[in-house]
Amino acid sequence: MPLDGFTETLFQHNEVAYPVFRRGTGSGVVIMPEIPGLTPETASLGRRIADSGFTVVLPSLFGTPGKGFSLPYVGKQFIRVCISREFHVLASHRSSPITDWLRALCRQVHAELGGPGVGVLGLCLTGNFALSLMVDTVVMAPVMSEPALPFPVTPSRKKAVHLSPEDLDRVRERVRDGVCVLGLRFTHDPMCPGQRFSTLRRELGNGFEGIEIDSGPGNPGNIRRFAHSVLTEEFRDEEGHPTRAALERVIAFFQQRLIAPSSGADE
Repeated sequence: MPLDGFTETLFQHNEVAYPVFRRGTGSGVVIMPEIPGLTPETASLGRRIADSGFTVVLPSLFGTPGKGFSLPYVGKQFIRVCISREFHVLASHRSSPITDWLRALCRQVHAELGGPGVGVLGLCLTGNFALSLMVDTVVMAPVMSEPALPFPVTPSRKKAVHLSPEDLDRVRERVRDGVCVLGLRFTHDPMCPGQRFSTLRRELGNGFEGIEIDSGPGNPGNIRRFAHSVLTEEFRDEEGHPTRAALERVIAFFQQRLIAPSSGADE
């Protein structure tokens, strides 16, 4: 089964509850799923990161945990998310309400596990949530993979980052304090246009590290031109493949930010 090796609990905050799947030991990393939900590919991503020395926490925000990817399934969950009050999918400069619940989850994970802080990894629809969660000081390693909100249907939405002005000010403040943001996208991904990363570079400066993987014609990784999901659907566990290199960078980022340095031998 896709989620074998994960334990399931229910996390509730302000009368809102979602299932949460957990695996591993060490500092916490919260991985937020893409549409349609916790697919086998998302579970595999969680397993790889957990096996690298972290406690991975997978909240099931939509869909059926463990169910495989299919176009009808994607369409059904897409419609459900679009009409949900928890996800403001059309808002350019407003954070989704679900991020309040996710912040509470991060605080609970950190209170239990300790360490320098919590890592977060958002995928597609939840990619921008990594920025919203940075408002809380427990989040020390935010990663946004192919952030798709707001849907890039106009020029202004292509460069927007789905964050309220107040939250953006707080993100800038945390970057000045030394927190960095890691972003991933394919160069020809229409759902996550390059203008969005340009905005992040302008707003966050050296506090934003953007990895943009060539998906143009004849690219060396043989990646589809309109590829979208860097770490799940398009991921290839092959030495030298750019998606594997991207995952290795994500893991290194978490290790650098979330594992406390050894104090050394007693004098």
